[in-house]
Amino acid sequence: MRPHALARTDPAAVDDLRERLQRYRRVPSVQLTGTPSGGLGVPAPLLEALLARWRDGFDWPAQEERIAALPWWRTERTAVPLRAVVAPAAGTGPAPVVVLLHGWPDSVLRFERLLPLLRDVTVVVPALPGYPFAAPVPGGGLPPVAAADAVADALAELGVQRCVVSAGDVGCDVAEALAARHSGLVSALHLTDVSQHHFLHDPPQDLDAEERAYAARGARWQAAEGAYMHEQSTRPNTLAVGLGDSPAGLAAWVVEKLLRWSDGDGSLTDVFSLDEALTWVSAYWFTGCIGTSFTPYAAGGARGWPRVEVPTVVTLFPRDLVNAPRRFAERFFDVVAWREHERGGHFAAWERPHDYLWGVRTALEVGGGV
Repeated sequence: MRPHALARTDPAAVDDLRERLQRYRRVPSVQLTGTPSGGLGVPAPLLEALLARWRDGFDWPAQEERIAALPWWRTERTAVPLRAVVAPAAGTGPAPVVVLLHGWPDSVLRFERLLPLLRDVTVVVPALPGYPFAAPVPGGGLPPVAAADAVADALAELGVQRCVVSAGDVGCDVAEALAARHSGLVSALHLTDVSQHHFLHDPPQDLDAEERAYAARGARWQAAEGAYMHEQSTRPNTLAVGLGDSPAGLAAWVVEKLLRWSDGDGSLTDVFSLDEALTWVSAYWFTGCIGTSFTPYAAGGARGWPRVEVPTVVTLFPRDLVNAPRRFAERFFDVVAWREHERGGHFAAWERPHDYLWGVRTALEVGGGV
């Protein structure tokens, strides 16, 4: 891999965004008596505030300069090009390597608050193919198994022989595939999710009462909250047209998840400032990758491996999507440590970086410090 400078956004693209926001057309929405705010989608006052800030006060070039200042690298010899933030450990001696894998609807920015807490290890944060800041790949994006192989190839080019892998959301699917297919590379896993694939597709038939309750809870969550997943997996290209052409539509689609999936007290700004949320949305807008970020959902793919025997640390955060019980996780992973935190949601590395850090540090310990 070699150092790589991120391309900057053409000022004309920033002007185009502002012009689109100035032409934002409000549309009538469903109004149901007794429905809680946000229960039918992003609350209108929040969306209005976001769009006004995006149009008149938000400084994307300044945010982009900060992001570009991260230590970006890109592969030179891999079959699939990969771009990543590679932050070497402080000091000159050998140091453990930690690979951080993001999910949707975020990017490497999920881990910004964690990076300063890991200066004693070398940290690699791949921009997964199809997501913001990623190197272009044929087909736009990759399913989790192919993404795992691409990450393994990139780590080999970087000279990494052993590493700890820490992940959430889609990143957990990539991490599982990485540990299953490249077990000699992965010394330990740290996960905040057990992939919903495991209860949605061919679940075990001998679930105990706690596991059956979990599967039922997951089914209820899918019915109430999972429409995005169904749409992104079945009609990704249709959805991408609206979200890729309308900044208001994109902001509504993404920020609804930032609001509903994080552990605030009912307000987005309990967890994200308006500028922080708009930075995450802008990363999708200016890279034009909202459609390709749906690839893991649309491609799916069966897990062609048995139980992953790599030592696994699981940390659960109460406002995450559907938390599995330990018994269920142990069916698929060699769970050696388990902690349930009192606060935090789906974006735990951002929301509760010190709590998230416990999982990374524990994985380093059980992985032999490599």
